Amino acid sequence: MARSANRADPRRQGGAALLLLLAVSSVGFAALLISAFGRSDVERVRERRTLAVLAQAADALTGFASTHGRLPRPAISATDGRERPEACADEAACSGFLPWVALGVEGADSWGKRLRYSVTPQYTVTPLRRLSAIATKRVQTRDGDGNLRYEAGQAECQVYAQCLPAVVYSHGRNNLGTSVAGLSQANGAQGNLDEIANDLATTGFIRRAASTDPAVPGGPFDDLLVAVPLDTLYERMSAARTLP
Repeated sequence: MARSANRADPRRQGGAALLLLLAVSSVGFAALLISAFGRSDVERVRERRTLAVLAQAADALTGFASTHGRLPRPAISATDGRERPEACADEAACSGFLPWVALGVEGADSWGKRLRYSVTPQYTVTPLRRLSAIATKRVQTRDGDGNLRYEAGQAECQVYAQCLPAVVYSHGRNNLGTSVAGLSQANGAQGNLDEIANDLATTGFIRRAASTDPAVPGGPFDDLLVAVPLDTLYERMSAARTLP
């Protein structure tokens, strides 16, 4: 006798039950992982991932220069990752968002904020005048006593004492920055002078250990920054024969 069309196949019922059990088990396992690792571990993973994205961006910048004979200008906006079409009138005009579309890289950090980018105007034009161009970006850090000291570059950038041609950085999880949707994040801290300095900077930037303590020199800080070394830039461009 033919089996009734309305009667469910026991094997199918058993398969569905097994799939449901696996789904519930997966959710439970994920919850256990989150509780086991904790929020701080998740944040460390995000920091490492953001540093990897920044390193990739710096490498893409030198790759762009190897092909085009110059570094790119900043992005059009936080929602348009193409390179700005107009030349940089000054340092401020050459400071903005990383042109992620022009570089073919990810343009945001692990917290959904656009990566920032500042480049020396003289390095965004061709031909790049190697004998006279002056790289203008400087990076400072804080020593054990909390005093600022130069990590790259110096107070005065000269042909014979060069600074950096460009830097790429993330505002980190807390305070300031712009989302991928173009929305600015408010500054939720007090006394975070170093973060504010990076937000406003066009030539001088700060890279130091992260801190949530408002009492430390420079205040709370979680920015992440990667520099583009001038020697590396020239070596890549020379190898590609795009450096006059």
